[in-house]
Order: sequence, then C-alpha cells, then structure tokens
Amino acid sequence: MKIGVVYPQTEYGSDPGAIKEYAQTVEALGFTHILAYDHILGANPDRPGGWRGPYTYQSTFQEPFILFGFMAGFTQRIQFTTGIIILPQRQTALVAKQAANLDVLSGGRLRLGVGLGWNQVEYEALNQDFHTRGRRIEEQVTAMRALWTQPLVTFKGSWHNIPDAGLNPLPIQRPIPVWFGGQADPVLRRTARMGDGWMPNHRSPDDAKRDASLFKQYMEEAGRSMDGFGIEARLSYGDGSPSVWEKLIQSWQALGANHFSINTMSCGFTSPQAHLDALKNFAEQMGVGK
Repeated sequence: MKIGVVYPQTEYGSDPGAIKEYAQTVEALGFTHILAYDHILGANPDRPGGWRGPYTYQSTFQEPFILFGFMAGFTQRIQFTTGIIILPQRQTALVAKQAANLDVLSGGRLRLGVGLGWNQVEYEALNQDFHTRGRRIEEQVTAMRALWTQPLVTFKGSWHNIPDAGLNPLPIQRPIPVWFGGQADPVLRRTARMGDGWMPNHRSPDDAKRDASLFKQYMEEAGRSMDGFGIEARLSYGDGSPSVWEKLIQSWQALGANHFSINTMSCGFTSPQAHLDALKNFAEQMGVGK
C-alpha cells in the first residue's frame, strides 16, 4: 500500500520557500508521492453565460510539470503524480517532452495521470475541441508511448502526424506509467484496455462499488489481470479520525485500491503550516512510512 498527499493547490499560495518546505516535509514523513491537480485557466463567474465550475480565475493552480520539476531538485525519493493532466487540451508532443524531461531530472519518479477534464472554457482558450476529447486521448497516449520508447517515431493518426522525429532525452521509464482518471463508462473501458492504473474520482468506497465491479469485468474482457494493476483512491483529512481513515482504507482496498492520497483542502486551514501540521498528524496516527 502506498500513501501519498494531494498538494493543496488552491490553499497553499505561491511562496517558493513554503513549497520547498512542503515537499521536503512530506518526503521526510514517509509519504510515497505528491499528487497535483491541473488547471491552466480559471473562468470569470461574471462572464457572458455565467460559470458554475468549482474553480474560478481566483483559484491558485501551479502548473504540475513546473511544480514537480521545482520539487525534484531538493527531494530524493518521493514520487510525483499528476492527478490529472487534462491531456486533450494540451499539445501531445509537448506533454511527452515535458513528462520525459521531468522523468529524467527527477530520476524516474513520475507517474502521469491523465484525463478529459470538464472545463470547456479552458478548451476554447487553448484552441482545442472539447467534443472530441475522448477519442483524441487514446491516440495521444499511443503517440506519447511511442515517443518515450523510440529515438525516432513515424506516426500518422486521425489528429497527429509525427514525421520521423523523436525526443531527446528519452525518459528513464520507457514508457512512463499512464493512469487514467474518471469513472464514466468509456473511461473505465479505456483504462482497462490501455491504462497502467486507474484514478476514480469517487468520494467514498460505497460510491465506487458499482464502477469498481464494472472495471474488473472490463479488465477481464481485455484479457488483463488485476494483479499489480494500480488503483488510487483519495482520502479527505476532514473525514474524521484515525479509525474513520482506517475503515475507509480497508473498504477501498476491498475494491482493489493500492494507492491512496490524503487531501487536506476544504478543511478550513488558512496557512501552509496548518496543512503540514495536519499531514504530520495523519502520518503519526496512521503509521505512514513504517
């Protein structure tokens, strides 16, 4: 079982010293990975047509590749996980390059979570088609895996054309692990066919039971075993006490989860130190790193 942390993007601010302290502290506490959410742009709630998303232009988001590149320079062991990069709104070869470079500079510590996203404003601003994102992501992952494992790639798809070109440097992990986020039925089928792991977005194991059962079925249909397959669940620090956290972990494990991330956002913390104090308490109470 691997227990990591969700970097508290919207509540932690942008002070480089505080970010450095966060990464070094969670590594020293024995957490296995840092997971970061991804949003490039925030919308104005007063824009024409309104806005009902959970984040706005006032919500702070560090860019995950740059954030992790910064953190990698003063850590040695902890892994970095995107949870998730909204892949179809980004240029595929550029993501492959950024991921490969981060993997090299971190010593092979990247796990790339990808997904479709929900923010149509971001897609429009980034000049990408929101409505074809599900079909494009499969081709994107196929192209990236080719770029990560071959010095030269010739690839022709419905949306991508790589004319005998390649990345340099190639990543340490060839290919970098790709985990899919989400729980819509097409996501479950896609993950079963081509994912290295699954990141469901359910708030509780009870909510996830149906999709976890379907996912196992789709894995069988794809001729793949659940043995060694990664499933990552998120826990909220605000869910309660060590007994509650332990019960949640056990319930998630019964569904096949083997990776967990503890989220300290939305708990009323008003300073970086409050987030770190919560993680220290969680690590002590739950025996993290022991």
